[in-house]
Amino acid sequence: MNELADGLLKETKKASSRFFEKIVVELLLKMGYGGSRKDAGEAVGRISDEGIDGIIKEDKLGLDTVYIQAKRWEGTVGRPEIHKFVGALKGKRASKGIFITTSTFSREAKDYAVKIDSPKIVLIDGARLAELMLEYNIGVSNLASYDVKKIDFDFFSEN
Repeated sequence: MNELADGLLKETKKASSRFFEKIVVELLLKMGYGGSRKDAGEAVGRISDEGIDGIIKEDKLGLDTVYIQAKRWEGTVGRPEIHKFVGALKGKRASKGIFITTSTFSREAKDYAVKIDSPKIVLIDGARLAELMLEYNIGVSNLASYDVKKIDFDFFSEN
C-alpha cells in the first residue's frame, strides 16, 4: 500500500463501529450499487443485528439485496467469522454478501468463502478497502485537478 492508503486505513480504524458501517455503505453506493443513500443503502448494525451491518439494494429497482458485515478489527478474521456470516445470510434467505474488514482474512477464511456456492460472499480486507476508498473518493479530497481540452473532430464528423 502507498502512504496515502496507509493513512486512510489508519483513520478508518479510528472511526467508531457505527461510523465504519456508514463508510462501507457509502463506498458501495459510490461503486454503483443501488442509487442514493435514501433508497438504496442502510447501515443497520446494532447489538442484535443478527450478523448484518448493512443492506444495499444491488440495483436501483431493488430486485436483489446485498447484505454487509463490517468488522473494524486489528486481528485476522478467521473461518469461524465467515461461517457465522453465512449463517446470518441464510437466515435472511440472502444469496449475496460482502464481508469487509480493516484487517486481513486467514487462508482458511478465504478458502471457505470461495468454496461455498450459496450464498456468494466477497471478502474485502483492509488493503483492498483503502484502495477502493481512494478510487471512489471516500474519506479523501482532491488537492488539485487538471483538465486539458482539445477539439474533438470526430464529434463534428457527420459521416
